[in-house]
Amino acid sequence: MRRFATLFAAGSIVVSALATAAYAQNPMVGGAAMYANKTIVDNAVNSKDHTTLVAAVKAAGLVDTLRGAGPFTVFAPTNEAFAALPAGTVETLLKPGNKEKLVKILTCHVIGARAMAADVASMAKADGGTHKVKTVGGCELSLKAAGGKVTVTDENGNAADVTIADVEQSNGVIHVIDKVLLPKM
Repeated sequence: MRRFATLFAAGSIVVSALATAAYAQNPMVGGAAMYANKTIVDNAVNSKDHTTLVAAVKAAGLVDTLRGAGPFTVFAPTNEAFAALPAGTVETLLKPGNKEKLVKILTCHVIGARAMAADVASMAKADGGTHKVKTVGGCELSLKAAGGKVTVTDENGNAADVTIADVEQSNGVIHVIDKVLLPKM
């Protein structure tokens, strides 16, 4: 019986270590573990750095879309990125009468494909340093990769740096960014 208890304890440690290693590949975001077997929305709701983005996704009615099969690449602005917008912008966008505009802005952060940072770097290199891509919202983003850093530039010339790359999701990937990307208005 004692030998069984010792083997069971050793087995538990191995299983625990393997489970930790399986999740160690995904970076923490907003103080929360991100699980590759959960959807973009199911992970994002746990990030304390993305409460504004989650509120905006809910207000825009995009929860079911971002829980869908995908694949999606989401450039996810932090709360600080939203706070850097002119005063009152976020509050105004969250009003029901501005849903169409909010949907346009949010979908300009989503590409209808799975693009890891290495993929972005390869595409940018193949295109002479900048890869242009259309978003789900019809915006055109310019993706650059240099020195291990990915930069995303919107149609207005505003550049956002990817601060946390390659957060794998069951339906795509999230790249955390430090600015809100805006469509040409």
